[in-house]
Amino acid sequence: MEHLHEPINHRNAVPTLIIDSTSNQRKSSLTEISSSIITTLLNGYHGNTAIELWDGNRVIGDDDKNCTIVFHEPAVIRELILYRSLSRLTEAYLSGAVSVNSDMESLFDLGEHLDKLTLNWKQKLHLIWLALKLPNHYRKNRQSQTRTGHKNGRASIAHHYDVSNEFYKLWLDPEMVYTCAYFRDEKQSLAEAQIDKLDILCRKLRLKPGQTLLDIGCGWGALAIHAAKKYGVKVHGITLSKNQQTAAQQKVLEEGLEKQVKIELCDYRDLPEDAQYDRVVSVGMFEHIGIKNFPVYFGVVKRVLKRGGLFLNHGITNDTGWQDTPVTRFINRYIFPDGELARVSDVSDAMEKAGFELLDMESLRRHYAYTLRHWVKSLEENGEEAIRQTSEVTYRLWRLYMAGSAYYFNQGSIGVSQLLVGHLYDPVPIPLRRDDLYTD
Repeated sequence: MEHLHEPINHRNAVPTLIIDSTSNQRKSSLTEISSSIITTLLNGYHGNTAIELWDGNRVIGDDDKNCTIVFHEPAVIRELILYRSLSRLTEAYLSGAVSVNSDMESLFDLGEHLDKLTLNWKQKLHLIWLALKLPNHYRKNRQSQTRTGHKNGRASIAHHYDVSNEFYKLWLDPEMVYTCAYFRDEKQSLAEAQIDKLDILCRKLRLKPGQTLLDIGCGWGALAIHAAKKYGVKVHGITLSKNQQTAAQQKVLEEGLEKQVKIELCDYRDLPEDAQYDRVVSVGMFEHIGIKNFPVYFGVVKRVLKRGGLFLNHGITNDTGWQDTPVTRFINRYIFPDGELARVSDVSDAMEKAGFELLDMESLRRHYAYTLRHWVKSLEENGEEAIRQTSEVTYRLWRLYMAGSAYYFNQGSIGVSQLLVGHLYDPVPIPLRRDDLYTD
């Protein structure tokens, strides 16, 4: 699977059970061994996930659990014991050797249990002895993923965003906003909450008619169009995704905003030396640039932002900084080849070192959990069409990635923040209070 936007013919990738002998005695033995392994690993587990084997045998959990993991092949259980690797389970799920039914987000509390699991050496040896009795292979129906050429630039962005515009339309809101929404409450629709998010960004920037706005990582153009239509500004949107640029340009033409909005395929590092803007905004983009590139990124923004201007950076953060863990390896291998997350304190520190003053900060962590749940629900409801347009692997990958993200946003180990800054020592270009943000 060189790139996720290249279709893979694995639409019926759920494999059949591979067993050396067809005897009922052999099948029963495999079931008993696998049940014993799972029961040992999940002793004391009281979460919302049930586990089923290939023959319908429910090993852990009742029918009322939110989520059910189905192991279609005993070899997967063998690999989990011998290798203790999240990537092995991920590949088994992507290949169809494992299925996850119902609420996939609940699956991740199982990971919390396994992380805290402690076994004595006798238990470990017994598990290995049992695992060695299971088949040592299962059918892997996916091509290997490579990261060749990903250098925090166009290839990295195309890897994720150029799957296909039609695929994203299946589960995003009508405006195609692929960042977290801004909810009044849990009952608000995703479409309304995304419009509210676009508007709160414009309000925080205190946009006025005639101002110039640079939108770094403009996506499918929703913010650029909203800012131009409602606030009368001139917008320069830049993206590294050709698919996004094409769709955004078409929207601009449909809205009759071609004199106000320009969408370009451009790296922020390639902005002209004399470029100047009254306002700069970046939403869900800086996670791609790499922590080592923070000085360059914020340095470019400082150069192009006029004195007395405002810059709003909206991005995902985490609680530890970017570390080598099974989760981060999964993200880098399958989703964002060069993505990295930093603590929000490291982000604000980098902004201050670049010569900015922090004027306002808001956490939208809970909003992202709500947003992702909407996305997962829509993707699942349109699963057959998503598979038809891309592949079974792509559908499974996005479902797993977004459900896991929802879990960790809700848990709190990852977050998302909007940081509003201005040039250090400049007159502060915002009111004394935030009343204007919430007054129509």
